[in-house]
Amino acid sequence: MKAVIIEDEESGRETLKNYLAQYCKDVQLVGMADSVLTGVDLIHKTSPDIVFLDVEMPYGNGFDLLEKFENITFEVVFVTAFSHYAIKALNLCASYYILKPVDIDELILAVDKIKEKKSKTIAEPSHTKVLIENLKSINKQTKKVILPVMEGFEIINVSDIIRCEANDNFTSFHLTNGKKMLICRTLKFYEECLSDFDFVRIHKSHLINLQYVTKYTKGKGGFVTMSDNSQVDVSPNKREEFIGRFQ
Repeated sequence: MKAVIIEDEESGRETLKNYLAQYCKDVQLVGMADSVLTGVDLIHKTSPDIVFLDVEMPYGNGFDLLEKFENITFEVVFVTAFSHYAIKALNLCASYYILKPVDIDELILAVDKIKEKKSKTIAEPSHTKVLIENLKSINKQTKKVILPVMEGFEIINVSDIIRCEANDNFTSFHLTNGKKMLICRTLKFYEECLSDFDFVRIHKSHLINLQYVTKYTKGKGGFVTMSDNSQVDVSPNKREEFIGRFQ
């Protein structure tokens, strides 16, 4: 697989270059760039399979670079220092990313996931395409989330999720069309991903979309009735936070 590195810091470029040469023998580095402008030019010239892309760069960021391409034909591995906003956006779309300083095991895992995806005959959704759509979307509820399922991935609108329920290390998604999906990730993971999109954790087992609350009934913690007529308990220690979202 041909790859390029787009990173504004020379030390970051060289470190990643050396790691790829030593630990990712299937990856052939065909070029490096240090900005959005030079990165776009490099991608056009080399047609890489993988782009290792720094999120924060001078005069633009990695997302700005991707918006320069009408059709994204390459896989992207984002390389970023911890940014709460960036990580939330990337997790929502199941994107590949590595935190700085680069961890060798994370790098190998990201490359292996891309190799696995490329080996499949069934096309999977473009994580990057969905990510860019989300970043452009102003309305929170029109954003999308990629959910990993046994057969691959499903892309759903945030507005299609009524609530999420913990099921050991899995999460059950209850959707507006009556469908229920069991996803192999914890409720805490989706609490972090969806907290900026009108979702609130009202119980250790329940994360709800506030857009679909139809009624609150008082009690020790009380319970809420959702638009699908399900009733969900509110933990006493979550009650004040929940009620505060309606004031």
